[in-house]
Amino acid sequence: MLDDTDEPQKGAGIDRIRAVWNRRKWLAILVFLIPLAGAVSLVMALPDVYRSTATVLVERQQVPEDLVKTTVSSEVETRLKTISAEILSRSRLEELIHRFGLYPNLSGRASTDEAVERMRRDISLEVTSTEQRGRGAGTTVAFALHYRGRDPGTIALVTNALASFYIEANLRARERLATGTTEFLRVQLDQAKKRLDEQEQRVSELSRRYRGELPQQMQGNLARLESLSDQLRMNRTDQVRAEERREALTAQLAQAETSSGVETDAMRLARLRQELATLRIKYTDKWPDIMRIKDEIASLEQKLANPQPPTKTPEVAALGLPPEVLRLRTALRAADTDVKLLKDEEQRLRRAIELYQKRVENAPQREPEFQELTRDYETNKNLYQSLLQRYEAAQIGESMEQRQKGEQFRILDPAVPPSIPFAPSRLRLLFLIVGLCLGLAGAALVLAEVLDTSFHSAADLRTVTAVPVLVRIPSIVTEADTRRRRARFRLAATGAVLALILVSGVSYLIGHGNEELVQMLSREPRT
Repeated sequence: MLDDTDEPQKGAGIDRIRAVWNRRKWLAILVFLIPLAGAVSLVMALPDVYRSTATVLVERQQVPEDLVKTTVSSEVETRLKTISAEILSRSRLEELIHRFGLYPNLSGRASTDEAVERMRRDISLEVTSTEQRGRGAGTTVAFALHYRGRDPGTIALVTNALASFYIEANLRARERLATGTTEFLRVQLDQAKKRLDEQEQRVSELSRRYRGELPQQMQGNLARLESLSDQLRMNRTDQVRAEERREALTAQLAQAETSSGVETDAMRLARLRQELATLRIKYTDKWPDIMRIKDEIASLEQKLANPQPPTKTPEVAALGLPPEVLRLRTALRAADTDVKLLKDEEQRLRRAIELYQKRVENAPQREPEFQELTRDYETNKNLYQSLLQRYEAAQIGESMEQRQKGEQFRILDPAVPPSIPFAPSRLRLLFLIVGLCLGLAGAALVLAEVLDTSFHSAADLRTVTAVPVLVRIPSIVTEADTRRRRARFRLAATGAVLALILVSGVSYLIGHGNEELVQMLSREPRT
């Protein structure tokens, strides 16, 4: 009995791999060669795609910002997205396609839409930013504009044209924003001015209607009222003094006329007053003589208070009178005039005091209405002043944008025709293909062994049964078996060659001129 199960032999793993390779080598070779041939044919048939790049610098505002504030507050990134949407519009891309004759293999209406989409995929933007201190976001300082195509000279022209579009669109966008801001502020300023004029008119009307009764005039009214009260007190004092002076002059005149033997109305009035005072000592006011004297005194006082025009001239009336009497009469007339003037002044002062007292009393009633009106007026005035300053600053900013002194784009490095294809990276793809084909061949070997349930050696049989192996019968190959094996080999080789040719041809047809496949194999993230 032959038994080889006592001890494991050295190198059993390598022998097993060698045995598997001997049984499945042609399967592994075919699985490796057929995909490899197709992939290599596809990669070599892919067209060369070039990429041209134009670098655009973002120049900051040329006028110092502490002197002129720009009205364009949008970030460069936001403006780039807006400009990109405008440039990648259908009308703009169709213009470039017709101008440079792009995508000649696409014609017709439906193909025009496809060409526009192709061109959108061929254009890419890469932004270069610097991180600001203390802020997580960055500031855009430049951006690179890329365009892909098969003709190096044409793609350079298209890239430069796109860069020019970005520059022009940025200028128009900034000028449009500045003009729009100025126009908006102008409309707001006109509306604020209209409201302010209405408020001013209402304040003026209120001031005219309640002149002197406004709250801000309260202090002035009180000061004027106090001044008038002081003047009234002084007037009363002056009246008392004038009355005393007139009484004194009357007594002196009566004495002078008595001495001169002429009894005038004033002398008689003085005499009657003296008699009245003497009678009141003895009798009551109901005494007939007292009543008579009182009537005469009242008549004389009324006569003296309203003197009748003299029938004779003063010179004639004064003839024969002593100079002292004439002087006292003149002084008495002056004293009467002063008393009358002081009384007239008192009435004027009292009317003025009543007027200012009324103003002071009415001021609290006018205060709520006036405060509400002035509050609205001050609010509109402050708003108008703020809008006016902003409008003037916006006009300066608009002028700066029109003179192209604000932030603008400038081509730093224009696009030039590339000399080396950008895609496909054939060497990298070939390495990747070889690795994938090797992995595919190894997987085919493993799968074939897993699906094969036959026993190839006594060791394979021992793994599934404990019955000892007594005899091993070697494979008996006849001449007929050899001929059949060779025929099958030749047939399989012919089929493998035809499969290689077919796969290579189909792959070549698929890859020839297929720019979309090149883009898929070399796709980069778009910004």
